[in-house]
Amino acid sequence: MRRSFQLAILGASLVTWVGAAQQPVFRGTGDAVRVFATVTDRDGRLVTTLKQADFEVRDEGKPQPITTFDNTPRAIRIIVMLDVSGSMEGNLPLLRGASAQLFRRLLAEDRARIGSFGVDVTISPSFTRDDQELLREIPARINPDAPTPLWRAVDQAMDGFDKEGDERHVILVLSDGKDSGPISFRQKNVSQAEVIDRARAEDVMVYGIGMRSRPLRSPNFPVGPGPGGLQAMLTADLPDSGLARVAEETGGGYSEIRFGEDLGAAFAQVADELHSQYLLGYALPKKDGKVHDIQVRVAQKGLKPRAKKSYLAPR
Repeated sequence: MRRSFQLAILGASLVTWVGAAQQPVFRGTGDAVRVFATVTDRDGRLVTTLKQADFEVRDEGKPQPITTFDNTPRAIRIIVMLDVSGSMEGNLPLLRGASAQLFRRLLAEDRARIGSFGVDVTISPSFTRDDQELLREIPARINPDAPTPLWRAVDQAMDGFDKEGDERHVILVLSDGKDSGPISFRQKNVSQAEVIDRARAEDVMVYGIGMRSRPLRSPNFPVGPGPGGLQAMLTADLPDSGLARVAEETGGGYSEIRFGEDLGAAFAQVADELHSQYLLGYALPKKDGKVHDIQVRVAQKGLKPRAKKSYLAPR
């Protein structure tokens, strides 16, 4: 009888522990929802002089009183994930130069890690402010046959944040191809939807930069019959359209770099945006464990706010 009672207590404890482990991480101040918003004008230039009264935030369509407003730069933890699939062969100097521009724009309290994804997904061991240490983590060569495990790379990057800290969590992804999925049964299969769900639950902002590039050697694109086969060939080297969707849902930005455009400027723009965003906080309406839609609006015409589309409330 006593043994049965002990087993029942143990079973109940395990259920409680598992339930707690599955709860979403709600990163905010107390019971406040925090939203970081980027505002640009018609020409895409950052607008950094707005006041609290210029904003309106809606939760499930209902206006919320803004209880926290701040437009001073806040510390970030950023993980830069570089596509080193075969189609990026020959672009290593571009990756190094663009990454260096980003790192130079980090503030004293910011920290970064750098990773790559191709045959494997690798991420530097710890956050640092040392530019040279970060640049040393970029691979010296690219395997021409490497795939593009895009969503697995973003998912693994989210493992790299300290869940206890209150710093902003940002992932910057550079890729020129579509997600290739797992290449063996032992690799985890991660979908775009799963990435969005996890980023929402853990309050991670994802930025995406798409590239159009080709490998040094000519690939053998399989061309099927009819217009569909030709379309598949023409779009084989385009970045995954899902990357823009992930960035939009999480409040990050997306840009696409064409041949001859400055990749370094795109990386620098990300750093500038992150240090020019508005923090809008409001009281958590409900602890219902559900996804809540968010809308951020500005009163002044011609300005475009960008922020995450939703959050997962705690229970």
